[in-house]
Amino acid sequence: MKNNLHVFLGATVADAAARPLHWVYNQKKLNSYIKGKKDFSFLKENKSPFYNIKTGKVSGYNEIGQVMFKTLLEGNEDINQRFKKNILKNFGPGSIYWKNLRLRSKYKKVKDWRDIVKGPWIHQNVIETVKNIKLKKKSTGGMKVNESDGFCASLPYFLYGYDFKSLEKIITTVTISKTSHKYALAKFHIIDLALKGAKNPINEFVKKFKKSANYKIIIDDIIKIRKLKSKSHSLIVKKLGMACSYPGTFNSSIHAILSSTNYKRAILKTIKAGGCNCSRANFIGAYFAALKGFNSIPKSWIKKTVPAKKILNQN
Repeated sequence: MKNNLHVFLGATVADAAARPLHWVYNQKKLNSYIKGKKDFSFLKENKSPFYNIKTGKVSGYNEIGQVMFKTLLEGNEDINQRFKKNILKNFGPGSIYWKNLRLRSKYKKVKDWRDIVKGPWIHQNVIETVKNIKLKKKSTGGMKVNESDGFCASLPYFLYGYDFKSLEKIITTVTISKTSHKYALAKFHIIDLALKGAKNPINEFVKKFKKSANYKIIIDDIIKIRKLKSKSHSLIVKKLGMACSYPGTFNSSIHAILSSTNYKRAILKTIKAGGCNCSRANFIGAYFAALKGFNSIPKSWIKKTVPAKKILNQN
């Protein structure tokens, strides 16, 4: 596909596949939802305890990438400024995301509230970004959390061939967390190696950056995770991190990659492990699409993914 957009498609399909089981942290409940199913992607009935959107749509992680993709399709001038405008339009006041944020604030005041939001869920980094754009701050990215929004926002931009220096500016639009930057760039280096034909991009990343102080913790963790390759993925994710934050979301993703031979198996085990499976699925889906190409993404899954058609139209 043009501009290596099959990699973005890989992330998008993986996110949509995991979405109905997003943020299920109770493993017993999750196992009951998928019991007897060999393929538990795209569950028809939402099981996320936080929000409910139609099966086939994507989480807020991939949605910020869709906003960047839309920005790129509009042209290559002033990308960052137009990206900010599109973030406001898609996530800011007047959008369903912002409406649901206000409902969440209202519900916080209700004692023992246990209902779920009807519609999409806006993430902390994007909340802060919207507010900072409205205030016309020079630095707009969120700083309260170390999560995957920066990577997800920048993925289409990276695939259009922009260099790592300009890539950092896009990440900063959504997050100014140094931790988020470091892990996002590590993901991009790994995907870049996969696109360039490395047989084992994870090992190549370790070799290439083993003397880099910036990636020392990441590489040390990868070396530890390689020794856990044969262990149950769900148990390892519980140990490494089920939640949205780095380093857990990255380390758990690396285990899924190292212990899987193909896209479908990696995404299914990611879904089954629970927690913030959508944030992990975006990286894992992108990785396997970069490594094994467009045909590695199950065709039946592509058909079930709502934003897939727009990406395919760029073929």
